[in-house]
Amino acid sequence: MSGARRLRVEADGGSRGNPGPAGYGAVVKDAATGEVLAEVAESIGRATNNVAEYRGLLAGLRAAAELDPGASVEVRMDSKLVVEQMSGRWQVKHADMRRLAQEARAVLPAGQVDYGWIPRAQNSHADRLANEAMDAAAAGRQWQRSTTPPTTAPTTATAPAASPSAAAAGGGGQPLDLVLVRHASTPLTEQRRLSGRYGEDPELSEAGRAEARRAAECAEVRGAGVVITSTMRRSRQTAEAIAERTGAQVLVDPQWDETDFGDWDGFTAAEVARRWPAEFAAWSTDPAVAPPGGEPLVAVERRVQRAAAALRTRWAGQRVVLVTHGDPLRALLRECLGCGSHVQRRIHVDPASRTLLRLHDDGTSEVLAVNRV
Repeated sequence: MSGARRLRVEADGGSRGNPGPAGYGAVVKDAATGEVLAEVAESIGRATNNVAEYRGLLAGLRAAAELDPGASVEVRMDSKLVVEQMSGRWQVKHADMRRLAQEARAVLPAGQVDYGWIPRAQNSHADRLANEAMDAAAAGRQWQRSTTPPTTAPTTATAPAASPSAAAAGGGGQPLDLVLVRHASTPLTEQRRLSGRYGEDPELSEAGRAEARRAAECAEVRGAGVVITSTMRRSRQTAEAIAERTGAQVLVDPQWDETDFGDWDGFTAAEVARRWPAEFAAWSTDPAVAPPGGEPLVAVERRVQRAAAALRTRWAGQRVVLVTHGDPLRALLRECLGCGSHVQRRIHVDPASRTLLRLHDDGTSEVLAVNRV
């Protein structure tokens, strides 16, 4: 396929409520020039975010196949779930999504399609189309092409590794003021359900979007030149709200993703305790025990320690906002306080709350405030 035409499909989908009024959008571009060759979007009634994302992928692939069935296609989406499942690294458990995944695989031969994840800010064209379709679905009508140009999203990039030159520029021994923000609410947050790094990846609820806007207005985030976020949708949406208000750059770092809860994803703690009583009891008391198919707390602690060390070096002398999740946030706070894993579940952090830390380059820390709301 080395001589084949190269196309790029960018796709997105979502719902207002998950499930709720849903829609998708997709755009096909010339991969070499970036020229837009096709736009597709549709209001699909009531559906979940993930089903809408798969519908967007399917529509984008079909549009690419109509343009050139022999083309080499690179699919880029901000849904880690869809990308990992279509790449064959994660199982597709949901029946509706499994059917849509099979349809997507049948559009073009597997060797012609490559899947990759991109930050939401780099998927703004498809995101705009999907939001137009969701708005139409909520109004009970079909999507119609808009003449409004895409809005400019905050600059987003992958967080760079620390380097000696970056450290020298950062402040030469000055502390890092770190504003830890827990992501705003999602429908799963409001139902107190576990929502890990390889689960549904919900977006913010209506209440969550309001929480994110209020967090963006808080004094703690002012003066920050960068907002670092996990790869997960709820964290990125919270970070983008803060960046839009402050003008800060958004950097994505997967080390700040939530714990992988494995088979427990989507359940409440009470439901887990009833269905897996022995496993839940062991997990609650031993940080080396993982949920079935998931990640132990000690693994989360290790990646948080690595990420925090890089932050101390890279951003010394500056104020940084870090949008992350309950377990990584508590793990970093415990490290700063010198507390063991046994207190992890005793620390409460509300959605969109701010916790203020001062990290010194000698490894010492100060806790200035916890769970401001």
